[in-house]
Amino acid sequence: MGLKPFILITNDDGVLAGGLKALTEVASEFGDVIVVAPDDSQSGMSHAITIKQPVRVDSKKEKEGLKIYSCSGTPVDCVKLALNQLLDRKPDLLLSGINHGSNASVSVLYSGTMAAAIEGGVNGIHSIGFSLLDYSQDADFTLAKDISRRVIKEVMKNGVPTEICLNVNIPVVSKGSLKGIKICRQTKGFWKEEFVKRTDPFNRDYYWLTGHFNNNEPDAKDTDEWALKNNYASIVPIRVDYTCFDYIQELEKRTF
Repeated sequence: MGLKPFILITNDDGVLAGGLKALTEVASEFGDVIVVAPDDSQSGMSHAITIKQPVRVDSKKEKEGLKIYSCSGTPVDCVKLALNQLLDRKPDLLLSGINHGSNASVSVLYSGTMAAAIEGGVNGIHSIGFSLLDYSQDADFTLAKDISRRVIKEVMKNGVPTEICLNVNIPVVSKGSLKGIKICRQTKGFWKEEFVKRTDPFNRDYYWLTGHFNNNEPDAKDTDEWALKNNYASIVPIRVDYTCFDYIQELEKRTF
C-alpha cells in the first residue's frame, strides 16, 4: 500500500453502517486504509472475543489505498485478526466508529466501539473511538466527519501516549451551534437496568433489556456528559490500566 500512513478502521455497528462509511471517507484523506469490521451489529459486546467457534473473514472491496473486510467476530476479534493475519505491517493509527449512539460516561465499559480502540492501545497503536449521539441508521454524519478530521489530524501530528486512547463523542447539533471540542473526564454515573418481562407465542417468558442513565454529577462542567449536553464535542483520554493507584497505600495498611 505504499509509504503513506497506514490506518486500520473497525466498528461495532457492522460493515454496512453509515458511521463506518463516513469514518472511512475521512481516514482516506490521511493515508491508506484497511477496514476490518463485523459482518453484523456487535453493539454492547465490550471486550468480548470469540473462543468457542471459528472466526471467518470475507473480502468486500479492494482498490488503490483501500481494503474492506467483514468479520464474523466481535470488534476486538476484528482488531486481533487484522494485526495477526491481514496486515503486512503495524498500523500508524486505529480508528473505531463512528458509532451510532453515545459512548460517554460508563457506556465505555459496554461499548464494542471503545473496546476495539482500547485493544489498539494495548498493542501500542495510537487509537481513537468516535461516537455520534444519534442512534438512527440514517443519521447525518456531516459534523461528526468534521470533528473526526480535526482529531485525526492532531493525533497523527502529535500522537498519544502508549496504552492511552481517546473517546470522542459528538452531539447532534448543527455546525454553527457547536461550541467547540472540550477535553473532559468521564462522568460519574450508572445505567439503571430494567428488564421488561414478556411472553412468547409458546407461552414461555422472556426478558428484554432496557433502562436509563443516571448522571450522578449533572452540573460538573469538566465531564463528558455536561459537555455534550451543552453543545460541545467531548474527548476523554481512556487508560488501559484499570489500577486505582490512589487506593494502593490504603490497601497496604490492611491485613489480608
